[in-house]
Amino acid sequence: MALDIQDLTVLLIEPSSTQSKILSQVLSDEGISKLDCLATGQEALQYLDGCHPDLVISAMYYSDMTAIDLLQKIRSTPHTEDINFMLISSETSFDMINPVKQAGVLAVLPKPFDRRDFRTALIAARDTLEVSDIQLENLDLDSLRGLVVDDSKTARKHISKLLLACGIDNIVEAENGKQAIDILQSEAVDFIITDYNMPEMNGQEFAEYLQQSDFSYLPVLMVTSEANDSRLSAIRQSGVCALFDKTIDPASLKSTLGGALNQ
Repeated sequence: MALDIQDLTVLLIEPSSTQSKILSQVLSDEGISKLDCLATGQEALQYLDGCHPDLVISAMYYSDMTAIDLLQKIRSTPHTEDINFMLISSETSFDMINPVKQAGVLAVLPKPFDRRDFRTALIAARDTLEVSDIQLENLDLDSLRGLVVDDSKTARKHISKLLLACGIDNIVEAENGKQAIDILQSEAVDFIITDYNMPEMNGQEFAEYLQQSDFSYLPVLMVTSEANDSRLSAIRQSGVCALFDKTIDPASLKSTLGGALNQ
């Protein structure tokens, strides 16, 4: 039986009692009844020590730490490293939002948020919990092999988790463009998902290299938290099939990757 968002177990971390009540009501409106609410990061860590919710929904600031601090602890602990995380915050600073995105989260929503975006994030959480095979016309899913390129181990794990939800479990990883090129020269892959901001060789330089090489046939998807329009335009012209924000969801990944591979 397929999962629905009503089946999700959710941990809400919100220090404001008013905001906690509002979000609890929104979740109730979506049919979610398995909900626990906490106010501090330390309470959340103690809770996660014995429980594994399907989704953590969090504010940015608590009395004892920030969501960045909490995420670093969650991602560095084996039994919690794969937990789905959604941030809801009025914070707009790139220096605060970017580390959250880099940690592999399903959504970063503003306050107030759009109900449709909230529901999309809930659907994304559900989609990570069950495998829904990507539909391919001329390729064997079982033999499909992807290359994930990102200098962040956490980000690579997050993308690999999303690919697993699409039925793809044969994945090789690289920390930057140069390492990825070395891998391509010795191993066969069917597609590439790469970050933009990386040391040694960034995603744009890597994509441009591929376009001039024997690997130009490989579909390349790029994820980035870059917001500069001129840089984004240059990235789009570097030969990538699609450009995604760091908060890419399984459905979008499956649809875009499927289209690129079928072509």
